[in-house]
Amino acid sequence: MKKRKKFLSLFGAALAGGIVFAGTCTLQAEEAQTIAEGVTIGSVDVGGMTYEEAEAAIDSYISQIGESQITLAAGERSISVKASELGIHAADEMVVQEAVDVGRSGNLIKRFKDKKDLERGGKTLALEFDADRAAVETLLGDNAGELNQEAVDNGLVRENGAFRIVKGAQGIAVNTGDSAAVIESYIRDAWDGSAAEIELVAEIVEPRGSEEELSQITDLLGSYNTNYSSSNSNRCHNIANAAGMINGTLLYPGEEFSVNATIGPLDKGNGYELAGSYENGQVVDSYGGGVCQVSTTLYNAVILAELEVTERSNHSMIVTYVKPSMDAAIAGDYKDLKFVNNQELPIYIESYTEGKNIYFNIFGRETRPSNRVISYESEVVSTQDPGIQFVATGDPVGYLSVAQGKHTGYVAQLWKVVTVDGAVESREIFNKSSYKASPKIVKVGTASEDPNISAIVGAAIASGDEGTVYAAVSPYAANASAIMNPAAALSPEEQAAAAAAAAAAAESAAVEQPAEQPAQ
Repeated sequence: MKKRKKFLSLFGAALAGGIVFAGTCTLQAEEAQTIAEGVTIGSVDVGGMTYEEAEAAIDSYISQIGESQITLAAGERSISVKASELGIHAADEMVVQEAVDVGRSGNLIKRFKDKKDLERGGKTLALEFDADRAAVETLLGDNAGELNQEAVDNGLVRENGAFRIVKGAQGIAVNTGDSAAVIESYIRDAWDGSAAEIELVAEIVEPRGSEEELSQITDLLGSYNTNYSSSNSNRCHNIANAAGMINGTLLYPGEEFSVNATIGPLDKGNGYELAGSYENGQVVDSYGGGVCQVSTTLYNAVILAELEVTERSNHSMIVTYVKPSMDAAIAGDYKDLKFVNNQELPIYIESYTEGKNIYFNIFGRETRPSNRVISYESEVVSTQDPGIQFVATGDPVGYLSVAQGKHTGYVAQLWKVVTVDGAVESREIFNKSSYKASPKIVKVGTASEDPNISAIVGAAIASGDEGTVYAAVSPYAANASAIMNPAAALSPEEQAAAAAAAAAAAESAAVEQPAEQPAQ
């Protein structure tokens, strides 16, 4: 019974205390409700404030920490923004009301505990933050250019005969949706209102070519040069222009190189001038004329380096700067020179022009035995003489002009020869080429006041016989010399042939010419 009386005494005391609390709440309810002293929301002291005052204090605090710098990082790139740009706000809209309710609401035990907390130094309510998802996604979208970037491989520059490594850049593609979720989670669960860094969700592609790999590119694998001293200024310009576009190329293992894709488009906007090139069996002026000598020179360096050639075409007609079957033509989108780096390390292509010579050097790491030597031999299988073609013009009789030089037709093949210690180890056909024959074209004047003379020259042209044409024209060449282009006239050999045939052919033509008709 004594124990029971003690329990009732304790209960009565608690009940009496409850009555006191209830009385206090009733009195405060009748007055303007203020938050109990000692109550803080996060780090904001709101004790003694009304609801409106506490709400304003929280807003002011959020505005203040909204100036904090938040770094958003993606790989090696980042941007710095204010927290306010993320739409920072209080996650719990009821936290101010909870502060007002401290010691006023809840059951007897809760209110009793609140009172004790306040007496022991205060009561702190958590101030949690959140970010605005739409604001975050808009921010990331607006700054995509600062965060995203294409991968740039580490590179090489050759200067004064030595290589220098050039640092590349990561490829970065930020995932906006996933990154926004990460930002929200960090602000909600980990942010304390101070400056912070958040790692975004992004696909990162590391640049190819480590310093260790690139430092091994020291050996000359293949080298070749050709001369273009007979070229005019426009052709010289085109060769130098294209060589400059290829120079410095770093080709990684398994990567394919296209000359067309690298030096094109062949137009004025890309720095090219009009110069002679082959088209349908004739030489015509086109933008980029001469770049085939660039691709041809590169081709020979490539095959000496024993890289894998995946596309190569010979010219339609023979060229003079390399032997048959050693050329590589570039034309529109149907002829290209392509090759693949079949080495275990990157290769570096150096190209330059000097003294009307174009040079190509291919560097890498040499793995071939030093006693093994590669060479290529051109073989002409057959030839075709294209002959000569005479074209009548309205120029005076006696006028002759070479419109196009003769191009002999060839069938050729290229042999790859491998020697070891000076002895031939293998000899095999590497490629085959067919070059069209293109006739020499000579323009012949046929205009004369005497229709009989015009008829004689016309008949000679129709015969297609070289001696007959020269013989028919020769007697009148002196009269036409004033209007002839000396540079385009017949060669001395052709003039001699014409003179030798002139007497007999002219006599024969005079006998066969029709009688003059009376005027009508």
